[in-house]
Amino acid sequence: MTTPLPLSGITVISIEQAVAAPFATRQLADLGARVIKIERPVTGDFARDYDRKVKGMASYFVWLNRSKESLTLDLKHPDAALVLEALLARADVFVQNLAPGAAAKLGLGAAALRARNPALIVCDVTGYGSTGPYREKKAYDLLIQCETGVLSVTGTPDAPAKVGISVADIAGGMYAYSAILSGLYSRERTGLGASCEVSLFDSLTEWMGHPMYYGMYTGEPPARTGTSHSSIAPYGSFRTADGTVQLGIQNEREWVRFCVEVLRQPEVATDERFTTNTRRVEHRAELVDTIETTFGALATTAVVGRLDAAGIANARLNGVADLLAHPQLSERDRWTEIGSPVGPLRALRPPVQIAGVGSRMGPVPAVGEHTDAVLGEFGLDDSIIERLRRDGAI
Repeated sequence: MTTPLPLSGITVISIEQAVAAPFATRQLADLGARVIKIERPVTGDFARDYDRKVKGMASYFVWLNRSKESLTLDLKHPDAALVLEALLARADVFVQNLAPGAAAKLGLGAAALRARNPALIVCDVTGYGSTGPYREKKAYDLLIQCETGVLSVTGTPDAPAKVGISVADIAGGMYAYSAILSGLYSRERTGLGASCEVSLFDSLTEWMGHPMYYGMYTGEPPARTGTSHSSIAPYGSFRTADGTVQLGIQNEREWVRFCVEVLRQPEVATDERFTTNTRRVEHRAELVDTIETTFGALATTAVVGRLDAAGIANARLNGVADLLAHPQLSERDRWTEIGSPVGPLRALRPPVQIAGVGSRMGPVPAVGEHTDAVLGEFGLDDSIIERLRRDGAI
């Protein structure tokens, strides 16, 4: 007997585009929710055109949209309200990340929707929130990284750098996902839905907690330190005879063991410059020189061997190709296959593995692939569907 997925029977209607909201709803789909994605007629979600790197499909879109059904709808068409009313009457969750104020103008504000369906969970994903002086500003991932100060603490002392993945969108998507799960859990006890708002700005500001506390109580922000850590040492990248090794020391027991077993210089552990983490951070340059003097005479494999033997945390500096071939993925059966309009594609299973429960790994939909079937199922007869198509509404 197959154990049902946790969100089996939950229907999610999502007017979504780009990354944040699609990332949230894909997590729901992974857990078994039925996600009906509303897209523009013909062109669909503009993330479909970000690139053509996955057999002609966009890498972002493939990542974010498996296991969903695609329904096309022109939200500005006079008959769009007819379609949305039919869909939302039977929905459990509604998610949207339209431009600021657009949902309310379409009659899709949380208060209006929940007045008609009190059990509905509504999640609005915004850039800066629905209030405040920035509420109307466009909010792309790089811009949120800039406004929240992420770039000020990322990069080298000479130049800031943005995080290489869409960290603001991912943060917002994960908080939206958890808010929806919380709403569903609360509804089980009260019978009532919930109205949730998640902004990318607030989400990434939360992730800036350490730099904010550091700066708030010292008067100085953490420095950009490349692969090093602003408040822990040694932590980061160190040169060897033939490359680099990444390592991190988390406590004084590890520091002593590192000096004795890895550097094989126990006297370094009691050097006044390095006896505490605070002192090591203050004398970071001398610390790096001391470590690299030893490491520079050894091959990377030899250094890693010493670190592993001493139980000191370390890692390789992998590229994307290294990650794709990583034994921790292949040997734990983390890879599977999904369908798509361009044929089978490799895909990673969801990070959360629930004992005795599988993962839903459905195909990536073509634009409008499910429009007719969904509309028919939700009560629109063939003549209405044909008229909607003739009028360009779907």
